[in-house]
Amino acid sequence: MTIAAAYGPDRVALSFELFPPKTDQGDAALLKHVARLMEFRPSFVTCTYGAGGSTQDKTLQIVSRVHQDFDVPVATHLTCVGSTADQLRSYLSDAVAAGVQNVVALRGDPPKGEEQFRQTAGGFAYANELVAMIRGEFPTLGIAVAGYPEVHQEAPSREADLENLKRKVDAGADAVITQLFYDNQDFFRFRDDCRRAGIEAPIVPGLLPITNTAQIKRITALCGARLPAELVDRLEAAGEDPDSQFEAGVEIATRQTVELLDQGVPGIHYYVLNKSEAASRVLQSVNLRG
Repeated sequence: MTIAAAYGPDRVALSFELFPPKTDQGDAALLKHVARLMEFRPSFVTCTYGAGGSTQDKTLQIVSRVHQDFDVPVATHLTCVGSTADQLRSYLSDAVAAGVQNVVALRGDPPKGEEQFRQTAGGFAYANELVAMIRGEFPTLGIAVAGYPEVHQEAPSREADLENLKRKVDAGADAVITQLFYDNQDFFRFRDDCRRAGIEAPIVPGLLPITNTAQIKRITALCGARLPAELVDRLEAAGEDPDSQFEAGVEIATRQTVELLDQGVPGIHYYVLNKSEAASRVLQSVNLRG
């Protein structure tokens, strides 16, 4: 199934995002968690890769293994960072040969230690250029792009961010998957803004169930997402107890999921951090399967 086919009337597409483990033990643990997540019949599973394309080969191994072992459609992330256009074409050819049907096309963040994105000689400067190449040369692949309910950190304004997103969709993207957020009103405002801007592709919320208070504070600080005061109070009320933090996170994610479903989202994309417990608890609570 391609991303284009995943979203449609009378169904909700469910998807999960993984990242490449660094050890053989991590690989084995990941596959156990993926097996648990398969109980919820996801429409597809995605896998990121490291800054500057540092884990491209490992990413391809992971998505190929998940596709083969679980017979589920998969998507590889692909960024413009550190690669020429020809290198990206070569990677996509390998991905198609491995059974990959979808791509999450991104400009990509600057590599560690660098403050701004630098275009590689012979490469692309913007995600819409990457999308256009994929759509023109690999027309069978489904394409998702990123959207930012709270505005991309580098965007000079909300309007400029929406204009950039429209360029990506107009270049051939099938769906928009958002960065994580913790106030659904931010998502609803973003969705409405997209429609007013003429962006008609499905706008899919990306959720990261919280399992650790310190961890989520680090993650949101890095990506510029906001932790509402009410949510912080709920997490801090859990104290230092890991189980209490986990339960608070599951409760928050469940409330988010219910409200989003009630408002007719076309699907939900869960950032599971290579674990299954939190997402499984949420999906069981709302009785959601793809």
